[in-house]
Amino acid sequence: MEFFNILKIYRVLLIICLISELGHGFYHPGSYPPTYVKGEPLSVKLSSLTSIDTVIPYSYYSLPFCKPPEGVKDIADNLGEFLIGDWIQNSPYNFHMYTNETEIFLCQTKSLSSDEYKLLTNRIEELYQVNLFLDNLPAIRYVTDYPRWTGYPIGLKFSDSYYVFNHLKFTVLVHKYEEMNVPHKYMVVGFEVDPCSVKHNPETLKNLKIYSKYPSKIDCEDSVVALKENEPIAFTYEVTFIESDIKWSSRWDSYMKMDGAKVDWFSIVNSLMIITFLAGIILVIILRTTVKRDFSNLKIVVVDVYRFPSNPMLLCVMVGNGIQILGTTVLAFIFAAMGFMSPVSRGALVTGMLIFYMVLGILAGYIAVRMWRTVFSGDHKGWVSVSWKVACFFPGITFLIFFVLNFLLWSSHSTRAIPFSLFATLILLWFCISVPLSLLGGYFGVKAPHIEYEIRNNQIPREIPAKKYPSWVVVLGAGTLPFGTLFVEINFIMSSISMDRVYYIIGFMFVALILLVMVCAEVSLVLTYMHLCVEDWKWWWKSFFASGSVALYIFLYSIYYLIFELMSLSGPISVIIYIGNSLLMVLATMLVTGTVGFLSSFWFVHYLFSSVRLD
Repeated sequence: MEFFNILKIYRVLLIICLISELGHGFYHPGSYPPTYVKGEPLSVKLSSLTSIDTVIPYSYYSLPFCKPPEGVKDIADNLGEFLIGDWIQNSPYNFHMYTNETEIFLCQTKSLSSDEYKLLTNRIEELYQVNLFLDNLPAIRYVTDYPRWTGYPIGLKFSDSYYVFNHLKFTVLVHKYEEMNVPHKYMVVGFEVDPCSVKHNPETLKNLKIYSKYPSKIDCEDSVVALKENEPIAFTYEVTFIESDIKWSSRWDSYMKMDGAKVDWFSIVNSLMIITFLAGIILVIILRTTVKRDFSNLKIVVVDVYRFPSNPMLLCVMVGNGIQILGTTVLAFIFAAMGFMSPVSRGALVTGMLIFYMVLGILAGYIAVRMWRTVFSGDHKGWVSVSWKVACFFPGITFLIFFVLNFLLWSSHSTRAIPFSLFATLILLWFCISVPLSLLGGYFGVKAPHIEYEIRNNQIPREIPAKKYPSWVVVLGAGTLPFGTLFVEINFIMSSISMDRVYYIIGFMFVALILLVMVCAEVSLVLTYMHLCVEDWKWWWKSFFASGSVALYIFLYSIYYLIFELMSLSGPISVIIYIGNSLLMVLATMLVTGTVGFLSSFWFVHYLFSSVRLD
């Protein structure tokens, strides 16, 4: 026991160190918004270049663009930004609070070499866009007074000619900070950009330095300039500050109005109808088994219903991982809804989920080992092996897929490629925190009382009657009901990701998760009862996949989305990365939904047969 006391102290210290290290950049809902006095410098930041034509991001400075006079600097607030490849860098744009500036000269590049010209035109053809941030607000581009995109495209192609957007019109919306004894302070509540291509006078550019005022007015309607080899590009910008009635708490509302960032109430109503329908079926089942005592069919399989399933260790491990992922998701939604992981702190959601997942290793080990002992009627042998496999099953698959995808990104010189030093850090955190906590949870699972079976199994298993069609057909078909509750949300999420739009409707996502859990539990319960009624006592794995099969339909939909919605996705690397990320999402979904279905069916079987008495 002394060893385990020392082990617990060690775990607590590691968790405290982890939270203090990874938690940097979390936003506290009670903190004051950042305010600026008039004339105070504002930091405009750059994220990676992204494209709806490919899932491979690149650095903004990989193209022949202007660089800040102090040099390019990488900015990262937390581990989550590194993991999602959202590398933030400083920009050459120079803003001052509530100070309008027009026709500001930025720089003139050197003459484009053939390689630079080819690279730039390729990025334009691949529809890459620039992502700018001011006070953590993404620059939004309006089309006919309606918010449509975040960021702006590098340029466009027209009639075999390429045009780069070399003049930017920025509009910054500010709200006056109304507080006693705080004179003339403002908050940033909006950030808009309007790009255009203009032709500059070569003679005028000769004597201009960075941040010099362009001597003549720049009119985007006047002329455009086509890219040409061995010719330079001149960049200019202007910024206008407008005082707005938008409150700090409402400054993200414009991003919610973009295509795809909205709530479809049909999905919620559809989910509620499915839940009500399945709840009615379950009510009928309970009435038949408890009120009418209709046990004639159940008594036939009563001596086989608790017989060990095939691959019991794998089942226990997957259930433990499912609980861990579900707990991580629930905690992330709760903290995000409370404002602790808001879009103000980029990457905080990923950082928080990483912390929650590692800490919840203790719950995964506990559930898996206790289920293992329940399956084998109290036998505690093999609990260490179960705990180890819980700690390594899902993370091991995730690391393997990430390593392959990261190698492809690294070979493409993408900013989303994770440094190998960060991989080593993650593995160290995994083995120093998640694995020990899983073993500790397994130890508590051994000490906890296992669920007792009311009936002993026969030594010889009963033969299952032949059916007209395989039972797995029904099991796989049952996944269509949970998929129906997720369909609209999946479409929104995938369109938001592929189109690089903002999707921060955390509350409705949490509601969708709750509805999904309810549907999965009901579907698995009904399917388990149906199998028992036809004397099929092999319900363990079927109850898991009755709800877990929703992952199959999500994967099929992701392939459909790839073929018909992402038709412009170019290159085999982009396709492989998309499929790899889809497989991770599908695996996590299967573990969560399968675990919910299995545990609900396990409880239901235990409830039913606690009332059965053999004659």
